[in-house]
Amino acid sequence: MHASRRLRAFKRWMKSQGIQCSDTLDFMDCPQQGISVRALSDLHEGDVVAKIPKTACLTIKTSGAREMIESAGLDGHLGLSVALMYEKSLAQDSPWAGYLQLLPPQECLPLVWTLGEVDSLLSGTELHKAIKEDKTLMYEDWKENILPLVYSAPQSLNPSSFSVKEYFAARSLIASRSFQIDEYHGFGMVPLADLFNHKTGAEEVHFTSVSPNQEYEDDVDSENGDNNELSKISGHDKRDSTCENSYIHSDSESDYSSVTGEDPMMLQMIMVREVKSGDEVFNTYGSLGNAALLHRYGFTEANNPFDIVNIDLELVLKWGCSLFSSRYCRTRLSLWRRINISGSVSENSEYFEVSSDGEPELELLTLLYIMLLPDDTCHKLDISICTADKVSANIGMILAEKHDITWSTSSEISKDLLLTEKVCRALLALADIRESCYGSKSIDEDVEALERCCMTERKLYHSLMLRISERRILEKFRTYATAGAQSQTFQDANGTSTRKRLKKH
Repeated sequence: MHASRRLRAFKRWMKSQGIQCSDTLDFMDCPQQGISVRALSDLHEGDVVAKIPKTACLTIKTSGAREMIESAGLDGHLGLSVALMYEKSLAQDSPWAGYLQLLPPQECLPLVWTLGEVDSLLSGTELHKAIKEDKTLMYEDWKENILPLVYSAPQSLNPSSFSVKEYFAARSLIASRSFQIDEYHGFGMVPLADLFNHKTGAEEVHFTSVSPNQEYEDDVDSENGDNNELSKISGHDKRDSTCENSYIHSDSESDYSSVTGEDPMMLQMIMVREVKSGDEVFNTYGSLGNAALLHRYGFTEANNPFDIVNIDLELVLKWGCSLFSSRYCRTRLSLWRRINISGSVSENSEYFEVSSDGEPELELLTLLYIMLLPDDTCHKLDISICTADKVSANIGMILAEKHDITWSTSSEISKDLLLTEKVCRALLALADIRESCYGSKSIDEDVEALERCCMTERKLYHSLMLRISERRILEKFRTYATAGAQSQTFQDANGTSTRKRLKKH
């Protein structure tokens, strides 16, 4: 089907489902970049540019597979995956055929890359381990939940339509296109709303769900808003007209509609920023770094201000064990934990974030500071823990004595005071260890490869973008550590004291 034909078919389908799309919006279909939405005239804040009935959304509740899904006890994204695979298996017989023909077979997320591609393209990045874990867990989900369902379902299902490949494809579409609709429907595929492309920090159109309990529900973000991580005939037989629109209007919804004039069964796309005629209209999927964008949506952005690099606790301990015994490191780590400090935790790992400007978290600096304390000072800190009035008081008292500063229990620890010459050297060593995860190729080689790469080589292009953005942060991390070390050297050479007060709340 030609691009213009598929868009015309989608527009006819939208009209048949009661989806109202403003004449001020136009759809553009580019073979390389897909569909985008542009303004045909100036758009203004507050303009309602689309209304989408909830019954037009593909959810567990509206799918023809509802009874099968709910009988199996499936919900969330697992249940929605079954609903999506079921509707796709019906082809032109699905009530969503006009919408589904517009979707790609799958999104180019790392989730659907081969293991070889994941290992070769994402090695060293924040995604490498996460994607391999995702693939393992999702395969287990399919084997334990989807496979038995195919052979036990009351209606005849084609196993090939529910294969592990189709399941991963469905999960990729759900990850990149679904929205939280409301408490009843949960997540679902929202036709039209999923055509607006993302731009970081530039939300121009906002997706809202009018509910009887509040004027608008919270931001109805895409599936991966956790970092995260959006229909028509219901019942097991789509041809039964009595099953149409299974959602039952409650009295509260009827009362709400009569008072406000808003339809609680309708989703809206509302402009939240001015857009000039001819410009693309963007949604935003959240304040996400490139690792999260590639993981959830399959693309990256240049100069993304929300990029981060993580330094795993495991790497810190690797550094520590290169200088001290493992027993020494465990003891200092335990002491760090006893003052109620920990890094960020995700699944099975603990880590420390380095922001896009190269600045590490206070928790990492504190751990390194404790690891490098002289034994007598460390012993003093150990004793003081039981009597401290505040979590940071223990470290604060040591800093107060060392730097001849005023300490009070309402004070915060300053990062500058933790940046001793030894801590700065430790940061540089950690940067080297983290950098080594990317393999033998230098960042300059990555940059040259990106310059030679074509945007159509999506996997290579966006993986290189991720590698480069992370390695740029490590460069800034080194600069941060080097500047801290130079500052300490200058102070030592001049025999000066920092004489800094701790920050006040």
